[in-house]
Amino acid sequence: MNSDLSNSLEFARDEGDLTPDSFQNISDLLSNSTDPVNEASVAELAENGEWKELNNRFFKTLAFGTGGLRGRSMGEIVTSVERGSAGPDDRPEFPCVGTNALNSYNIARATLGLVRFLLKNHEGEGKPSIALARDTRHFGSEFADIVGRVATENGCDLHLFVEPRSTPQLSFAVRHLGADAGIVLTASHNPPHDNGYKVYGADGAQIVEPAASQIVAEVNAIFGESYDAVPEDQRGTVHEIRDELDEVYMERLESLLLDPELVKAQSDLKIVFTNIHGTGGRISPQMLRRLGFHCDTVAAQDVEDGWFPTVKSPNPENAEALQMAMGQAEESNADIVIGTDPDCDRMAVAVRDSSGKMTLLTGNQIGALMEFYRLKAFFDQGVLTDENRDHAMIVKTFVTTEMQTAIAQKFGVNIVNTLTGFKYIGEKLGKYEAQIPADERGDYREKTDAETRDLRLKYSQFFVFGGEESYGYLGADFLRDKDGNGAVVMFAEVAAYAKSLGLTPVELLDQLFCEHGIYLEGQHAEVLAGADGAAQIQALAKEYSANPPAEADGSEVVKVRDFANDDFTDEEGDPIPKEKMLIVDLADGRAFAMRPSGTEPKIKFYIYFRPSPDGDPSISPEDLAAEKAAAQEKFESLKEWIVADMKSRLEKL
Repeated sequence: MNSDLSNSLEFARDEGDLTPDSFQNISDLLSNSTDPVNEASVAELAENGEWKELNNRFFKTLAFGTGGLRGRSMGEIVTSVERGSAGPDDRPEFPCVGTNALNSYNIARATLGLVRFLLKNHEGEGKPSIALARDTRHFGSEFADIVGRVATENGCDLHLFVEPRSTPQLSFAVRHLGADAGIVLTASHNPPHDNGYKVYGADGAQIVEPAASQIVAEVNAIFGESYDAVPEDQRGTVHEIRDELDEVYMERLESLLLDPELVKAQSDLKIVFTNIHGTGGRISPQMLRRLGFHCDTVAAQDVEDGWFPTVKSPNPENAEALQMAMGQAEESNADIVIGTDPDCDRMAVAVRDSSGKMTLLTGNQIGALMEFYRLKAFFDQGVLTDENRDHAMIVKTFVTTEMQTAIAQKFGVNIVNTLTGFKYIGEKLGKYEAQIPADERGDYREKTDAETRDLRLKYSQFFVFGGEESYGYLGADFLRDKDGNGAVVMFAEVAAYAKSLGLTPVELLDQLFCEHGIYLEGQHAEVLAGADGAAQIQALAKEYSANPPAEADGSEVVKVRDFANDDFTDEEGDPIPKEKMLIVDLADGRAFAMRPSGTEPKIKFYIYFRPSPDGDPSISPEDLAAEKAAAQEKFESLKEWIVADMKSRLEKL
């Protein structure tokens, strides 16, 4: 770092314009990186007095959260050196400089840390191997090149998807190829300026403790991008993957269809699918047509493009992201619309109600419908019986609707709750697999899904369905992450089942409400961006822990679960890791949860209307409309109270 820049940064720190952490992280980066773009970008921002931008880029170093690494790959202010030869409307030539950014520096550090972890823990012959995929986001190809170089030059083999592929297909590939780890470069449904780096273990699930902390320790011990490559004869090899795994993956997805004859009988069911410029178009439309569904796609959104140019946000749970597909569905009189996010691990739907209006379902409602149908189908087919139902399992997160609990209890099967993050659901699947005797477990790749299911029903738990309210679902354990492609198959079958009864999916959901009571869920997410926002989020989380409410919206608080400070075990007796999450239950059945997001600059509030804990929750069809209106009013009232209480607490911080 030149002396003028050093003096400028020291003066800004002393004046309070640059935080001490930002100053230290800038110093560490510039002292340990040989990339001239880094110093030139910092110097330009400092010269222009853009201290807020520098603080946002450097107030921390990216760390693994519920989704691995995730951050901006393009700054809010793009420097001229980052812009490079790119035009004003083009993607910058170089990614955003900063320790709190997803760039070459952090990609190299993360990969080197992972490689060192693998080398220390590798058993057996040969070199450790990593499977690598990317979605359609900016800098994905460049970041993949960096991962490949760092991995192979340090002694790991690499299985590289040459073209964009979905996150669930990466999880599948790790297991199918027998890789020691997996990496997918994605920021899920975040804005175009973000990218991310998710790490998977040999079981195809996202890393959990203790491996997560060990990898983080390896990463944190690395400063800079330089390393001494191993001798040529010890380096790894890149094995390119093109489309050869697509068919293997689709054969497994086909097993998710529980009643092929039902689908054939409803061949006039019309689906409009959109991948919203992401990876979902690679597999999902093919699967739907292969299984006998009528599927059209949105041509303007078929194009894989990291700008996601036809939407404000590539998040399919937002109505705006599905507008083009819904418009096309109106023109073609399609029954349902299905959309997946850029890395195709999440799926959202819009369906026609009884009046013919296209209606968005929530992630909780989609999950409840799929859970109900899959349990019903397995019992109808005799796969699940009174004798083995205690070996059938539903897995969901704590913040996912309790309607899934009611449905599981009605069928007499087990249900277990995990923390937010599909890695915890994946961890449960690993546990159930490990409970099968090794001599019978064998290699899952050599067994049919029916064979692995029978082993679980005999020795452990057969995973029927799992999911989280944020539009993530899984219907089998041949992979270990939420799967938008698989969810497309499962929900299309639910829609076909409803159609076979002369119902829409909305009317099928109403039948569940009549049987189990009304469950309404929603969110409020308070966005608090940058260094100041991050501090506010942490302070607010501590405030709720220290001073939880005694009442909310006129109802007494009967239970507070503070997952940050208290010890809990789940329904199977397994300890639950500490997490900054608070769940508040009210006397009238309503509830809310508070947790800082692990991947976005938000503090999230999950809000629930549930049947009263006293009395029969069932509702007659004649009373359903009035009961739904009353429930909605009580839900909105609680939401207003939560937002007002949150803002009051923020003002006092």
